[in-house]
Amino acid sequence: MRAMAGGALLLWLAASCGIARAELDQARAEPNLEKRSKLAIDNAAAALRAARDAYRAGNSAETSSKVREVEESVELAYMALTDTGKNPRKSPKYFKQAEMATRELGRKLEDFQHEMGYTDRASLDPVKAKVQQVHDDLLTGLMEGRKKK
Repeated sequence: MRAMAGGALLLWLAASCGIARAELDQARAEPNLEKRSKLAIDNAAAALRAARDAYRAGNSAETSSKVREVEESVELAYMALTDTGKNPRKSPKYFKQAEMATRELGRKLEDFQHEMGYTDRASLDPVKAKVQQVHDDLLTGLMEGRKKK
């Protein structure tokens, strides 16, 4: 019975991996940069949930893959917003949404890191740093605006 439940969990994880990767590809294909950012942030949150599930199931390869996907998604979201060329102070909607989402994502990464075993915790440090850097950059843009050239 446990083997069947474990097999079903692995099938679900494998299916969710393909779905999440497809969602990131869908976000990359979105022509509207602001919507691309939103899709990428949503994908980052989904990838973090999948990473937690994979870690709890003992699948370290899947966990690290999903953690990398979180980082890729956050980078894509930030690049999409900067590529709009808009001033965050004059058009704050998507910048503020991304800022709040990255703050929440950083908090969830911190919680996930505390759930992990002591030896595994360091694997999240680079991702946490990237998410924090993106959050800080978004917040700075909202508070200061874009520098004039």
